[in-house]
Amino acid sequence: MGLKNIVKYFKESDSFWAGILRDLVFVLAVVIVFASVSKIALGLYTPMVAVESGSMIPHIQIGDIIFIESANRTEIITNEAGKKIEYSSFDEYGDVILYKPHGTEGSTPIIHRAMYYVEKGDPMWSRGPPAPHAGYITKGDNSKTNSAYDQQGSISYMQPIKKEWVIGKAIFIRIPVLGCISLIPRGNLACFK
Repeated sequence: MGLKNIVKYFKESDSFWAGILRDLVFVLAVVIVFASVSKIALGLYTPMVAVESGSMIPHIQIGDIIFIESANRTEIITNEAGKKIEYSSFDEYGDVILYKPHGTEGSTPIIHRAMYYVEKGDPMWSRGPPAPHAGYITKGDNSKTNSAYDQQGSISYMQPIKKEWVIGKAIFIRIPVLGCISLIPRGNLACFK
């Protein structure tokens, strides 16, 4: 049986296993095309994240899917700079960034707003300690749960976010609730609150 006959059998067969294999090949093709287009357009193979907490409420909700553009492809505008040039994203000045806390691979990335940038030795906030290295001072938009900068609390204690820790910035596309599909199987029931 030649390759041409195998392909013909695969396409036309009513066999249960041939049907399963056709479906798997189709899904794999869709994933490959999506990942390739995402890499070309946004610089990341997986350009979407599901928001796991309410730290960005009211602008980003738990369970939202947010699209991310690679940090290597874009400029990050801080809240401080955004106020000066009238630039906003997600209804507030400056960009929302996705970063690895402490640069740690495998940890859950944080999606918070870049408030301003400090150089090594600059105070991290008014009358604050000097920055051990250059980086972004970040904060969630939720004033109830995030009254202080990430660098003042447990998220990135005393560590400005180095540029190399930034995965990317959130772009203006937000898909409500769809992220719950990935959160619930992982045991995160925050979508039900």
